[in-house]
Amino acid sequence: MAAAAARGAMRAVRVFEFGGPEVLRVQADVPIPAPKGTQVLIKVHACGVNPVETYIRSGNHARKPALPYTPGSDVAGVIESVGEHVTAFKKGDRVFTSATLSGGYADYAVAEANTVFPLSDKLNFSQGAAVAIPYFTAYRALFQKGHAKAGESVLIHGASGGVGIAACQIARAYGLKVLGTAGTEEGMNIVLRNGAHQAFNHREANYLDKIKEYTKMQGVNIIIEMLSNVNLAADLHLLSQAGRVMVVGCRGSIEINPRETMNKESSITGVSLFLQTEEERRECAKAVLEGIEAGWLNPVVGPEYPLQEVARAHEDIIHSSGARGKMVLLP
Repeated sequence: MAAAAARGAMRAVRVFEFGGPEVLRVQADVPIPAPKGTQVLIKVHACGVNPVETYIRSGNHARKPALPYTPGSDVAGVIESVGEHVTAFKKGDRVFTSATLSGGYADYAVAEANTVFPLSDKLNFSQGAAVAIPYFTAYRALFQKGHAKAGESVLIHGASGGVGIAACQIARAYGLKVLGTAGTEEGMNIVLRNGAHQAFNHREANYLDKIKEYTKMQGVNIIIEMLSNVNLAADLHLLSQAGRVMVVGCRGSIEINPRETMNKESSITGVSLFLQTEEERRECAKAVLEGIEAGWLNPVVGPEYPLQEVARAHEDIIHSSGARGKMVLLP
């Protein structure tokens, strides 16, 4: 790799056509991008894998990048070089980013400096790659869109994945009553270790009744929903009066009865990090960096894959038996 870098080339995953995981190709001769103006070049040590990247790759997402492209957005690594207008970072700084411009499934990635943040020595690079998208999404869902307040209850559906764990840690730190669901015993234990007061197995036939019982039939104030195409109709029954469902993840359509929202004046709100304003991103970053400093923000890294096994990572993130932390690629 050193020889390749010396001649200005790197390894990167390239997608030439939309389709299944097999369209992900690792190429060894991709030119290393050069940072311009307000950009930085990051030597990638770890890159987060997110479900949304599989939807984009398949061509079934509203956002369709121009082909060919390199997937991946939240990387952690070391600054290699900076554009002429960058003063906040220098070569050698440990950083993480919420959005690369050139794609994160690669040895190097370019990002705008305003999407890059210092990576504390408290976290390793794999943890750094598990910060931006999961924690920014969880914070946005809870506070920027969900208007969560201390003392309210939150149910995190699919709480053992990257966003779920982030939501558990943030909600607990901000004084909410935290309930989480997972699909395995191991997943439930992860949820409990990361801030949930109570965990439920969403594979059990009567788990919804258990949640209702636990809330003494009052319902929950907020639901953070990772799989709305499966759970949304049931979620509406779990809400308290004026409760709200925050749709973070969806893999298809579902039929619901809108009357259920009238009965409690509840609401369903979609959450998209892509629509975050600069001001909102700064607010998320401030909360996240403070959480790392305080010690309660501690990303759980799940399965790690070398770059050449990217197709298997895309297969596993959709078809695994149950999430357990944030999936990461290691170039």
